[in-house]
Amino acid sequence: MSQREVKETILARGHENILAVHPSTLMITKEKHLTKTGDCIIAVAADKGPSDLSSQFKEKLRQKDAKLTVIIEVDGNSEKIDASGSPLLTLTGGEDLVIRKSEYMSERTLAIRADKSSNDISRKFVEKLKNPKAQIKINLIVS
Repeated sequence: MSQREVKETILARGHENILAVHPSTLMITKEKHLTKTGDCIIAVAADKGPSDLSSQFKEKLRQKDAKLTVIIEVDGNSEKIDASGSPLLTLTGGEDLVIRKSEYMSERTLAIRADKSSNDISRKFVEKLKNPKAQIKINLIVS
């Protein structure tokens, strides 16, 4: 990690109701319960939400040309997502971190213009996310 990068690590777990089929978003939540209507969720019981991220990380992510790399790890496998930050990010939402393919902003938006949504994640990987005992590590690296 270079001097110009700021990193956050989020620990979460899997859930049997993870579908990961949303075409434009991907979400990590602090909530422990999940129904099948949460079709963009890829991890539950996260130890951080938007307001828990460090001020240094938020500041870097709000820079005009900020790039965010998201690396999701579970059971020895990983998926990588590239997205963008924005000066318009508030990062004040409570329970959820949302990564979007679009440029839509809300208090839960972590990043925009992502190259993947939950639906783009390999189905083999999603099967691992469905294990309620799965420990999921999400590395967020902003440069």
